[in-house]
Amino acid sequence: MTPAQYFDAVIPTVDMTIRSELYHTNEFNFAVAVILSAQATDKKVNEVTPELFRVAPTPQKMLNLGIDGLKEHIRVISFFNNKAKNIIALAEILAAENITDTFPEKYHNRDELMKLPGIGQKTANVVCNVLWGAPNIGVDTHVFRNAHRYGWVSDSDNTPEKVETKLLKKIPREYHPVVNHVMVLHGRYVCKAVKPNCEICAAAEFCPFRKKIQK
Repeated sequence: MTPAQYFDAVIPTVDMTIRSELYHTNEFNFAVAVILSAQATDKKVNEVTPELFRVAPTPQKMLNLGIDGLKEHIRVISFFNNKAKNIIALAEILAAENITDTFPEKYHNRDELMKLPGIGQKTANVVCNVLWGAPNIGVDTHVFRNAHRYGWVSDSDNTPEKVETKLLKKIPREYHPVVNHVMVLHGRYVCKAVKPNCEICAAAEFCPFRKKIQK
């Protein structure tokens, strides 16, 4: 199955008005939500962020909440201690620059975002893609799994960074802005890790994995 076959088939089945299922009310707290989502499900993150962002929607209000207050809100999230430390450090930098809820243009690229605490390559890719439409690919568990499942990457592409590099070369540029969105939602609800719903998959006729499990 080529990437073009996959995206042409799957895009019409995905709600393209939804850019991310992570709850957020502004750019700052979207970045916080993405940080919290590392090694955690969007569902779990969305359980805590509405109340967190009600009391701390901006960097300064996050600082006012404090690290202990933040931990109380995110305690059910995996690695909450380290995430709280990074979020407070991020808030300190942004508050010092008088940033409220919107990132200034200088941060509208991956390299600058990655200089900020708690923001690695995947987080920066997702933030840039969702907020500003950058053609970056945030390789989460769904993208990583299904890129291998479809044969677009090899076993030696065993890190998110390696997978992203290969996908940027393999997938036609016209699809780059929607890769993360389409593959995440399709991987979450249709081409799941266990018992993929091949019977309702729009790309099933092309899929090498479906043929493999039918043997």
